[in-house]
Amino acid sequence: MDELLFTLDTDNLQQVDLLQKTSALSAMESGKVVYFPTLAFNSEPIQIEKLLSESILDGKHKNISYDYLTQKMGGYDKKHIEHNLPQTLQTFMHGYAEFAKQTVDTLFPQYSESMKWGRTSYRPAEIKGRSSSKRKDDTRVHVDSFPATPVNGLRILRVFCNINPYGDPRVWELGEPFNKVAQRFAAQIPSYNVRFAKFLKFIKATKSLRSAYDHYQLHLHDTMKLDDDYQQTVKKHRIGFPAQSTWLVFTDHVSHAALSGQYLLEQTFYLPVKAMADASLSPLHYWQKEKEMV
Repeated sequence: MDELLFTLDTDNLQQVDLLQKTSALSAMESGKVVYFPTLAFNSEPIQIEKLLSESILDGKHKNISYDYLTQKMGGYDKKHIEHNLPQTLQTFMHGYAEFAKQTVDTLFPQYSESMKWGRTSYRPAEIKGRSSSKRKDDTRVHVDSFPATPVNGLRILRVFCNINPYGDPRVWELGEPFNKVAQRFAAQIPSYNVRFAKFLKFIKATKSLRSAYDHYQLHLHDTMKLDDDYQQTVKKHRIGFPAQSTWLVFTDHVSHAALSGQYLLEQTFYLPVKAMADASLSPLHYWQKEKEMV
């Protein structure tokens, strides 16, 4: 399992020395998960028990989202407003966003100035047994790409924390390395068509123009998920991230699936490729070579 995880067995980020930080950076950019088995987010003393229920979801979303910059939330059931749920949720999710940012800033200070805020997500629902289309089924191994929100080559860096109060793990599967996945499916992906990308933007199917990079990443995501034979036969490694653990990963690079678990916090950050220690390891660099993107 060492080839998949870089483990730092500490609950205090200040104890991580320079050598460990350098090794963690190299590991993550190479496609490993940086894993803290005993590091957890401890929220401010709020009534967190209010949040430990699927019933706080609005029924339309599988998670509650929060924008750190605008402090806007979505996905929660407005019927709970009389119980002061919005304020409790905002305090909780704002605190986690700051915990995640501090974690990245401490481990990878070279990322700090370039990193951009993405969505904070709280997932109180159990994954296992949830019905979904194959494209949206995160129990199928995939790399992350967003159909409506092009990233134009930015890396997708995510910080996860399992806050399950009953001690249940968050169970993942990790698949084969990115280059091997991309080489397997690249020939099946149609060439980028800027006219079609402009049409998608015109009809507001995308929030901005879908770049060639987003086109190839999204098709890779979809092709992986839709290929039943691949899902059944590709070599996968199962990992249970225990309650009160934290892990960081480039989810646009690492082939992964979430099989089971409930009560998860996640923070997304976007990182320009130029901020990486080794930009040649990025998916953008792969597609630039494979598809001669400019």
